[in-house]
Amino acid sequence: MALLELSGVTRRFGGLTAVNNVSFSVEAGEIFGLIGPNGAGKTTLLNCLAGDLRPHGGTVRFAGRETTGLPADRMCRLGLGRTFQIPRPFPAMTAFENVMVAAVFGDPAIRRDEAADRALRVIEYVEFPRPVDTLASNLNVVQLKRLDLARALASNPRLLFLDELAAGLTPVELTSIAQLLRRIRADGVTIVMVEHVMRLILDLCDRLSVLQYGELIAHGDAAAVAQDERVREAYLGANFIL
Repeated sequence: MALLELSGVTRRFGGLTAVNNVSFSVEAGEIFGLIGPNGAGKTTLLNCLAGDLRPHGGTVRFAGRETTGLPADRMCRLGLGRTFQIPRPFPAMTAFENVMVAAVFGDPAIRRDEAADRALRVIEYVEFPRPVDTLASNLNVVQLKRLDLARALASNPRLLFLDELAAGLTPVELTSIAQLLRRIRADGVTIVMVEHVMRLILDLCDRLSVLQYGELIAHGDAAAVAQDERVREAYLGANFIL
């Protein structure tokens, strides 16, 4: 069953068409990859789906209802969580406070004690490597990415967008994040990941969509898409080996 459906999604910035007539669906329970060169329109597309940008054309359906153009707060409360290429925590708050804010934002009816309990559980779940009372301003990039993931999960999503979560990670850290993403999927959260680390993409993703200049150039089984000549020419290179 499709949890997310795009039909003809288009977004322009002045005379530039950043996303052009993109259509695909994401099935409940899968890890889905969105790849392509820098500037291909991947983050812009996520922003259109998550409510940060309004599409200029096309429709979006999430969990069986049309959500085209709904703002980000509404999408969050419908069950869509996300991380960002550059994490945006509240720097003067602790890690715990940042995650607790996300828990309350995702469910305004939650009690304070419940939000605190959820925040602590999620921080432990993502294996956050610092004390929970560490200020966000004192975290390095890798730690901020874990915090960003914890914040996204604290909002209790059904669908999770990950925008270059693995950027800058060491091989050991990549193995750890892969294990965590499999666990998140096993716990019932569908994942759409934008990523340049092809080792991680091909290890985790069931299916891929590939963007180039804002247009969808390939879509389907991850291994098959990685062998597509257009994808190799546009992104992977002729010598890429699975």
